[in-house]
Order: sequence, then structure tokens, then C-alpha cells
Amino acid sequence: MTDESDDRKKKMRSLRARRLRGHQAAATCCIPSRLTPTLVATAGEDGRVCFFDLRCKDVQLVIELGNDHPVSSLCYNQDNESVIYVSAGAQVKCFDVHKATSWKPLETYSHNKDEINQVVCNSRSSYIAAADDNGDIKIIDIREHCPYKTLRTVISGGLDSKLVMWDFSRGRPYHALDFGINASRGGVPQCYNPAFVHAIAVPEIDMLDRVKKMCAVARGDGVISVVDIESEISCGKLKKMPEPRKGSRTRPKASLIDAGQETATMLHLDYSLGGHTAAASSVTFSLFGERGKLIVSGGNDQAVKVWDWRRYLEDAQISGETVVPFSVNLQKKVNWLCTTPSVSENLVVCDTSKVVYSRKVAWILDQSVVIIL
Repeated sequence: MTDESDDRKKKMRSLRARRLRGHQAAATCCIPSRLTPTLVATAGEDGRVCFFDLRCKDVQLVIELGNDHPVSSLCYNQDNESVIYVSAGAQVKCFDVHKATSWKPLETYSHNKDEINQVVCNSRSSYIAAADDNGDIKIIDIREHCPYKTLRTVISGGLDSKLVMWDFSRGRPYHALDFGINASRGGVPQCYNPAFVHAIAVPEIDMLDRVKKMCAVARGDGVISVVDIESEISCGKLKKMPEPRKGSRTRPKASLIDAGQETATMLHLDYSLGGHTAAASSVTFSLFGERGKLIVSGGNDQAVKVWDWRRYLEDAQISGETVVPFSVNLQKKVNWLCTTPSVSENLVVCDTSKVVYSRKVAWILDQSVVIIL
């Protein structure tokens, strides 16, 4: 009996989430490698960027920016993953990870005036976008190393509870969804747990045939909203703003749409469906299994939710049954999370501690989700 109990304890220990140690303060962000499924890069308030190979026990590489340069976000160059862009304060620094003997940046971009929240690189590796606390989004031409005069196709969200789409030719917003206004309350803004946009995610380019042009939004009221951008526009729910009159210097505002109601082109995954009970802080489309089939979110309720999001649309139309997401309870709030294409440890979570956790999400034949802790 004792031997059986000991074997069971050993098995349970082997199934626990693995702890990735390398940071000396809270981890703030994590991103997967598209070329190497087991490689994950993380950022922290300690000014470190750590590279982990999930097949190995220890951190493989560390970029030191210093304690006075907390790192808020990072992204790879899509064409060359040897190059990584790191946001610290109001700057974006570019590093070559193969030059481990000297961590002098290849380039430093200082075009933002306030602290940068997130930096992303476009699929052609020609531009990076840096969104800051002031609400500004700077588009930088990384080939010419200068600010780009207009915005490309950009979707942004902020603490004004709005999801904004930008006109690429004029560099200004032309469509907006307002999650802070709920038509069911007569258009009165939500005062408690406002629907701030904390994170957004869009599918990878190779997912578009299956997933379409969707956008997942992690909101401050705990809701994960899934918006079909293309259908919203084609259905006329997002109306193009009027052209200014000749001689007028006043720019028309973006068309503002109440996003509080669920429609055929918008899905709201909330606590009534087994969702988050506090602010959602991070969201991503899955890179493992059938890419984009799942949405994974994390929140201040110390939980990670795994949503088979398309079944909510299908089951509601066919049977009206409620599909419950798989939930993982953590010990701390989630700062950021990402998935990897790996078949083993394919979920990486940064919480408010200095330890990064990796877990396994297994996709099985009956299309249910199992997470091994």
C-alpha cells in the first residue's frame, strides 16, 4: 500500500507545472518561437529577457537591461528570430540574440513619449508598432529605422474601453467598438469593473482560412470578447466615417459602435459561461494542435481559461446548450500567457511572481481539453 502511494505521489509530482527560473522580479510577458516549438522568451520587471528551452532545466540565455529598465513587452522579427525587439520605458531596443558577448542594442527607437505597453512586429518584418500609456501608437519602419508617416492595418485597445481600427492611408482611426457602453442600461457607461481593454490577440496568418479575421479581447470586466472584424465591417455595423468638407480643418471622429450586445459577428465569453470572475489580463489563440481552434485567457481571478470558442456559436445555434471552458486555478494573478506549437509543454504563464510556469494542454479525440498540471 505504501509503495503504491509513493508511486502515485511521484507520478503527481511529474505532472505538476514546471517552474522556469531566471527572473529576479515579476515576469511581465512571454512569447513563443515559431521556428523552435520548445523555445520561449520571457521579460520581467528586473530588466531581464530570459530564453528557455522547455526540454532543458535551466535558463539558456539572459539579456540584461538593468534593474532601472523594466521590460514591458517583446516580440521577434518575423523573418529572423535571431532579432528581438524589447520595450523598456519609452524606448524599443533591438538585439541580436547570437551576440551574447555584448548586449549593446543593434538599434534603439525613442519615438514614444510615454511608457510602452506592447510592441509587435508585422508579418513582413517591415514595421513595428509600439503602444504607450499616452494612448499613442508609433509605427516604426525597421528597414529605414525611422517613424513611418502613416499607420498600416492596426487594431488597438486601451483603458478607454475601446477597440479601434486604423485607416492605413491617413494614420487615424476610422472604426471603433466601445465595450464601456451597454445598450441594455440605456447607454450608461459601466462604473464598476469597467471594460478596459487589457489585451488583444489576432490569429496567425496561416490560421485565417479556418479562423477568419477574428480579434479576441481581454476586458477589465472579465469578459473575453471575440469580434469578427471582417463581418462587422461588411454588415455595416461599423460605418465608415464621413469625409471632411473641403476647406475644413476638423477631422471627423471614428464611428463609434456599442459593443455591449452579443451579435452574430461578436461573441462575449463571460462568467455566466464559466469565465473569469475578475479582470481578464491576457488572451491568445492556440498554436498547438489545430491552430487557432482554442482561445486561452488569463486573469486577475488567478485562473486560466481554455475556450473552444467556435463551439459556443455552433452549440447555441443547434442545441442551446452551454459549453463550459476548461479552467486551471493558479496561486497568483496572471500578467501574460502564450502558447507554443509543442506537443508537450505548450502553455507558458507569467504571473505576478518571478517564476514562469509551463504546462501541457492535450487535445484528445472527443475534442475535449485536458490540462496536465
